[in-house]
Amino acid sequence: MRVSILTREYPPHIYGGAGVHVGQLVPQLRKFVDVEVHCMGEPRDGATAHAENYPEGANAALRVFGADLSMVAAIGDDVDVVHSHTWYANLAGHLAGLFKDIPHVVSAHSLEPHRPWKAEQLGGGYALSSWAERTAYVGADAVIAVSDGMRTGVLESYPELDPDKVHVVRNGIDTDEFQPVAETDVLDQIGMDPSRPSVAFVGRITRQKGLVHLVRAARQLDPETQLVLLAGAPDTPEIAAEFQEAFDELKQERGGNVIWIQDMLPRASVRQVLSHATVFACPSIYEPLGIVNLEAMACETAVVASAVGGIPEVVVDGTTGSLIPYDPARADDEEFITNFEARFAEALNELTRNPELAEQFGKAGRQRCIDEFSWAKIAQETVAVYEAAQTRHAERKATMA
Repeated sequence: MRVSILTREYPPHIYGGAGVHVGQLVPQLRKFVDVEVHCMGEPRDGATAHAENYPEGANAALRVFGADLSMVAAIGDDVDVVHSHTWYANLAGHLAGLFKDIPHVVSAHSLEPHRPWKAEQLGGGYALSSWAERTAYVGADAVIAVSDGMRTGVLESYPELDPDKVHVVRNGIDTDEFQPVAETDVLDQIGMDPSRPSVAFVGRITRQKGLVHLVRAARQLDPETQLVLLAGAPDTPEIAAEFQEAFDELKQERGGNVIWIQDMLPRASVRQVLSHATVFACPSIYEPLGIVNLEAMACETAVVASAVGGIPEVVVDGTTGSLIPYDPARADDEEFITNFEARFAEALNELTRNPELAEQFGKAGRQRCIDEFSWAKIAQETVAVYEAAQTRHAERKATMA
């Protein structure tokens, strides 16, 4: 079997969980099937890159569609299955499936109906991204959800889908790459003191990640606790300004106890920060699974996270960390949000005050990663979905004949 993977992100240019997923999955898939990769952006080894530069000067979504068309034209004639990741590549996968009469598999890393704030970033392009996603999901021969919660979200967002074609294959973690390390040179460079309790965050500055909630909650952290934010790539200038204001207020209150690194650090540097943090914070208001939680757990770091999407399938409350209830429907309820932030701060303080409990959660988290989230296992499950998609595609063709 030969598979064409379609994605916006591919190593070494990765900024989100979908890119991490593809980067980890492809080498494992190659143990079972032949794989070609089409990505977007600058040329790189191991993939055919397609520039997002046409139509020149157009809305970002239209330029993505231009790259999608380039992908379709470049897919090999010997491909048996095409597999697209995120709306950025979904249109390419859908068109390739039609053009070449082969099965199309979609991996659901997020859902546009659950991310209305994307309209701030894409403008009218949000309507295009939503259309591309719906069209691809409806037309696909198989949909892979990265969690049970994500599968529920897919079927709620697109009730016309046959539930039998929506499969769950969870994200994974490379526990050889992400493991506890003793080095502290990166900590020295960024000003993080490993002898003091610390809370770490890793992620983009976007509404989805709930970073503003963490910054507000941090005002209630114990005075000696450090807050280390590896946060950059804001979605919009407005979001960047909102976060900057909240951060400046916190910095004025806590001084040197707040560290903000805006540049994207190498994964080895992130691993070092995670290894020495007392607790990792994930205040996301929307998260299909949350690979970053797996990365923290694999480094033996306890996690405090919002109980949304697929996070409860990763973080076990009271065993590998703490889960704080969050209701997206109450995002505009000031009293609810204030209470959420207070409970988040309380859970963080509980662990920074009790390093023995934090260590216990961290060790349990790493073992959970080893037992449940192996990429080799995920690759095998993905190949099984390819085979199911081939069967479904053949049956559909026979029915139409």
